[in-house]
Amino acid sequence: MMQDVRHKSACELGRAIEAGKVDPSDLTEAFLAAIAASPHGDRIFARTTPDRARAEARAASQRARLGQRRSLLDGVPIGWKDNFDCAGVATEAGTALLAGRVPEGDAAVLRNATSLGLVCMGKTHMTELAFSGLGVNPMTATPPNVHDADAAPGGSSSGAASATALGLAAGGVGSDTGGSVRLPAAWNDLVGFKPTHNALSLDGVVPLAARFDTVGPLARTVEDAAHLFAAMQGRAGPDLRGAKLTGARLLVLETVACEGLRDATGTAFERAVARLESAGVQVERAAIPAVAEALELAGIIYTSECYGTWGGAIEAAPDKMYAPVRERFQAGRTHGAADYVAAWQRLDALRAQFAAATSGYDAVIFPSAALAPPRTADVLADSALFASENLLTLRNTRIGNMMGLCSITLPTGEPSRGIMFHAGPGQDLRLLRLAAAAEAALA
Repeated sequence: MMQDVRHKSACELGRAIEAGKVDPSDLTEAFLAAIAASPHGDRIFARTTPDRARAEARAASQRARLGQRRSLLDGVPIGWKDNFDCAGVATEAGTALLAGRVPEGDAAVLRNATSLGLVCMGKTHMTELAFSGLGVNPMTATPPNVHDADAAPGGSSSGAASATALGLAAGGVGSDTGGSVRLPAAWNDLVGFKPTHNALSLDGVVPLAARFDTVGPLARTVEDAAHLFAAMQGRAGPDLRGAKLTGARLLVLETVACEGLRDATGTAFERAVARLESAGVQVERAAIPAVAEALELAGIIYTSECYGTWGGAIEAAPDKMYAPVRERFQAGRTHGAADYVAAWQRLDALRAQFAAATSGYDAVIFPSAALAPPRTADVLADSALFASENLLTLRNTRIGNMMGLCSITLPTGEPSRGIMFHAGPGQDLRLLRLAAAAEAALA
């Protein structure tokens, strides 16, 4: 079994530990060896935590021998995005602005996961302060895309996706403010889950825009995502067995999300929809004008909050940031407080309109991204291309954040082309069950 652990899901590994077929210490050593041997290891992990990982794995091994395992994922190695505080380990959020920042304690979600036996492998690379969907970071490192090491991995949780997709961790944890879990998951053929805002604690997570920031897992399967989500809440994972699609009503959102699709993305999406229909789903299509108006407000709402949080640090040392990312922050300087308040008041009204228009459906679906991953060198060589590709990359995922939804991306079976499912706030477990059934139909 140890020869192919890198190709198993996190839950499969947990069951193997439960059955006595895999020892957590051996499992952790296998992943540490894989990181060391990988030609991309330094591009994926900002830093590993081998001492912590080995100590946690030894404790998990003892619990397994005594029949005292704390969860299905007890003893399973996971990678953590570098904006989650990890006690005594540098947590720099992908930026030179925070170089040498070493927190004294763990983020709440890491603390919860550790209490249920998950093994922390280390901190994965990310976009500077989590403010880009492409996942490229010339200031630290750009992780590889699973299909092409020279293509953008998706961001900002880029390293968490690469580590999982390339078998350097059994799963990853990222943050999602405008798509930062779902985009790298989609471009690396993974499951990426953005829970409802505040479903998981943000205590000890380096902020970007606190009213949008969420914590979410990147995983091989929906089951893995569900158990990682539960572990970060400090509870046992849900039982997703028996999930069915028959009779489900799905709405294809035609406003904005299905416009201007590139690189055969639309074709991959329609093929996925056809498979869902064959599994018994009722699919309808509609335009919801509130979505387009909400996206027009994103420039005011996001940049104002992001710059309000980081403007002082950025202006004190602007040369420490990659210029196109710095300029995204600095766009927030132009908006007044009245503009920000008015935009939020309007967004609240648009969210209510969206909820009313979608209340009769089990989920709203559309492509996870409008394009395939561009070449990293191309977007780094042309700041205008970086800006335009980044905005298009974030367009679809940002709908879920702007509308306050929970959202999950699943692989369609076609490389780097995912399909997203969205449900109303607080419907996280129901969405995970639906996604588990959809995953089986799309396989």
